[in-house]
Amino acid sequence: MKSRRARLGLVLVCLWAAARAEPLTVATYNVENYTLADRTVEGVYRKAYPKPESEKSALRAVIRQINADVLALQEIGGEPFLAELQRDLRSDGLDYAHTAVLTAVDPDRKIAVLSRRGLSRVVRHDDLGFKYFGETDRVKRGLLEVRVAAAGGEVTIFVVHLKSRYTERADDPAAALQRAGEATAVRDRVLAQFPEPATAQFMILGDFNDGRSSRPLRAMLSRGSTTITEWLPAADSRGEVWSHFFRRDDSYSRVDHVLVSPGLLPRVRGAAARIHDSAEVASASDHRPLVVVID
Repeated sequence: MKSRRARLGLVLVCLWAAARAEPLTVATYNVENYTLADRTVEGVYRKAYPKPESEKSALRAVIRQINADVLALQEIGGEPFLAELQRDLRSDGLDYAHTAVLTAVDPDRKIAVLSRRGLSRVVRHDDLGFKYFGETDRVKRGLLEVRVAAAGGEVTIFVVHLKSRYTERADDPAAALQRAGEATAVRDRVLAQFPEPATAQFMILGDFNDGRSSRPLRAMLSRGSTTITEWLPAADSRGEVWSHFFRRDDSYSRVDHVLVSPGLLPRVRGAAARIHDSAEVASASDHRPLVVVID
């Protein structure tokens, strides 16, 4: 009897170890106004209208195709909308049992996480401030921090959604200075958590509303001689690298990024992310999701 119990215990330990040794797939996805918003639906302009069901259905299809362990979301409307998405995905056969959402200055568009793995730590950094034209401003969507267990050690994921390019200030075209201030505040908080990025295991991902060479990206890549993160290249199945389609200008750009600490980079499969480009992507959002695998 003892021998049988011992064998059963060994089997359970091996199964647990095998589960922990599986790769960790992380994705970031701006789900475009998964909230109440003013929008045109079937040619009719509607105020405070929910995301159309056709877009939600396409979005869930994309999320099922990605099949990420951890999914970072931008432009979700808060707890009720996240719960709806979680429920509908579960009905579709994809169960994200663990969630986190951050409410900061922006009351409408929030950042959140859906995870199949347990979250050992959740920190909602809603207090980030920076100097902006002589006054203290706040990071509009804050910084969401979650930690998940993975083979090779726990991984910390920081989710961001920096200020959009819309602004009413003529002295800050495209809100470039505001966005740079937000990025600097985020960078400083990450360094406060991980002062030695060379050995740390973290990533910063989300919608930066800016390109690779922009000031916000540079702020998060390094400070002085300290390398904070490495930028991951990403492309779709055709080699195209855009992640956002701006309908008003009929233009494409890369504003969604994944940055990883030097200590985590060796575990990133292919040292790159990928951009998901299935047929449903165009109907789901004006952004395309980025996916990274941690081995």
